[in-house]
Amino acid sequence: MNPGCKKYIPFTPVSLPDRTWPDKKIEKAPVWCSVDLRDGNQALVTPMNLQEKLEYFKLLVELGFKEIEVGFPSASETEYEILRALIDGHYIPDDVTIQVLVQAREHLIRKTFEAVRGAKNVIIHFYNSTSTLQRKVVFKKDMQGIIDIAVAGAKLVRELTEADAGSGTNYRYEYSPESFSGTEMDFAVDICHQVMETLGATKENPVILNLPNTVEMCTPNTYADQIEYFIRHLPNREAAIISVHPHNDRGTGVACTELSLLAGAERVEGTLFGNGERTGNLDIVTVALNMFTQGVDPELDFSHIDHVRDIYERCTKMHVPERWPYAGKLAFTAFSGSHQDAINKGHEYMRESKSPYWEIPYLPIDPADVGREYEPVIRINSQSGKGGAAFIMDHNFGYHLPKLMHPEFGAVVQVECDRTGRELQPDEVFELFKREFLNISEPYALSRAKFYEEAVAGSSANITHFSGVLSVRGSFVPLESRGNGPIDAFFNALGQAGIEGYSFITYSEHAISMGSDSQAVAYIQLRAPGGRRIFGVGTEHNINFASVKGILSAINRFENGKL
Repeated sequence: MNPGCKKYIPFTPVSLPDRTWPDKKIEKAPVWCSVDLRDGNQALVTPMNLQEKLEYFKLLVELGFKEIEVGFPSASETEYEILRALIDGHYIPDDVTIQVLVQAREHLIRKTFEAVRGAKNVIIHFYNSTSTLQRKVVFKKDMQGIIDIAVAGAKLVRELTEADAGSGTNYRYEYSPESFSGTEMDFAVDICHQVMETLGATKENPVILNLPNTVEMCTPNTYADQIEYFIRHLPNREAAIISVHPHNDRGTGVACTELSLLAGAERVEGTLFGNGERTGNLDIVTVALNMFTQGVDPELDFSHIDHVRDIYERCTKMHVPERWPYAGKLAFTAFSGSHQDAINKGHEYMRESKSPYWEIPYLPIDPADVGREYEPVIRINSQSGKGGAAFIMDHNFGYHLPKLMHPEFGAVVQVECDRTGRELQPDEVFELFKREFLNISEPYALSRAKFYEEAVAGSSANITHFSGVLSVRGSFVPLESRGNGPIDAFFNALGQAGIEGYSFITYSEHAISMGSDSQAVAYIQLRAPGGRRIFGVGTEHNINFASVKGILSAINRFENGKL
C-alpha cells in the first residue's frame, strides 16, 4: 500500500439519487464556442502573433463556429491590439459573435468595453472564482464576499451596455462561476441567480451561465450530476443558457462534456484538439465527430481534418499526437493482423452488399468523411496478418485477391517483415507480389500462344484450340491441344512438355484498370503433385493469356519450392 495517497481529500459528489441524464441521448448539436484564441492561446509557450491569430480565426469561421472567444483584451496591450485588428480589419462576419473574457473587476471591465467598440455582436464574458478552496486559499472571503464581487461586476457590465445602447453593438452576457465543479452546488445556484437578476435576464434575452469544470476532480458522472442539479434548482431557468467548459486534468474532458449534454447543457466551450492549460481543455473535434458517428449533425465541418491539423500545428507550435482521435496520423491505422483481417472483410462486405450504412469493424467513422485517404488505414509490420496484405493490394493497387489466397500471400509478406525487422510500405508489398507471382518465368514461360474456337455441329458448345511454344529451361517445346475452354485446352497441352500431376481447383478474374488500356488479372489455384495447393497470378490485356500466365505462375512457384 502507498500511504502517500492519504494526503488527498476525496471529492464529495452532489446527492442526486433520482438523476435522469443516464436515460437520455444526444440528439442535436450544442452551441459551440471556440476558446482557442484565448484559453488555448494563453497556454502556449509562445502565444500566437497577429498573423497567426488572424489565420486561426479564419479557420474557425470556415469550420462553422458562430461564437469565438478572441481574447482577454484587458490583460495585455498585445491582446487589446489583436482584438482591435479583428474589428477594424473587418475580419468578423456578421453572423459570428466574438466573445471577450474579463475578471469581475471594475477597471478591467471598462477597458474591455473600450476594446470591443465597433464590433457588431459581442459576448461580454465575466467571471470570478467561487470554489471552496479558492475562497479559503486565494480570496480569503466568505460566500457573501464572493457574491458581492460577482454582483458588482454584473451591475457595471449592465450599466456600460446600456450606456452604449446607440452604438449598434449587440451585447450579450456570460457569467462563469470559475471552479464551478469545486463549488457547493446551492451556492453556485445562488450566485448565478443573483447575477441573472442584476443583469435583467429574461427568456427573450437570456444570460449564458457557463459552468466550468476548471479542474477535473472526479469521474464524469459527478459533473453530469452537478449540471442536472444546478438546472433543476436554478430559479427563472428559461432566462439562462447553460454552458459548460470542461478541462482535462483526469483525461475525461470529452466524457464530461457528453454527459453534461445529457444532463441538460446547451452550449459547449472548448478548443481544437484540446489545447489549454495543464492537460488541456475539452477537444471539440472529438466531441463533434463522436456525434457525427451517431448520426447527429455536429454543425461543424471537419471534412478536411488534415488541413485543420496543419493550421493548428503551424499556428500553435503544438503537435497532435499520432493516435489522437480522428485527427492523429495513425488514428485509422491498424498493424494487428486480426484487426486488418476484419477491416478487409468489412470493406468486402460493403462492396458486395452495397450497404448504405458504414459497417466496418474497428473503424467507427469512414476516413473519407474527414478527408483522410484509405492508404494509411492498414500498414504492414511483423504484427500484421493475411488480411492486411490483401487490403493493401486491393485498395492501393486494385488487386482483389481471392480469400483462399490471403494466407499464402500473407505468409510471403510476413517472411519479408521478419527479414527486414521493420514496417513495409505499400510499394514494397506490391514489389513482393510481383516478384512472387508475376515476374516468375522459370522454369516455364510461354513464348508464343494462339487460341481459336471451333463450332461443333449439333452442339451449343464450342471446342477451343490452343497452339503455342513453351520455353522449358531454355529449350523450346511446341504445344498443340484442344479442350472445352482456354484453360482446359492449355492444361491438356502441358503433358507435351512433360508437365504432369497438376489439377485445377479454383479460378477468378477481374479488371485492374479502366478504359481501353485495361488489363485483366487471373488468379489460378492448382493442386500440385503430392496434393499441395498453390496459387498463381497472371495479368494481360487478353483474359485467356492472363489465365495461361496464372497457371504457369503457380507451376513455377511449386517447381521453385515456393510452397
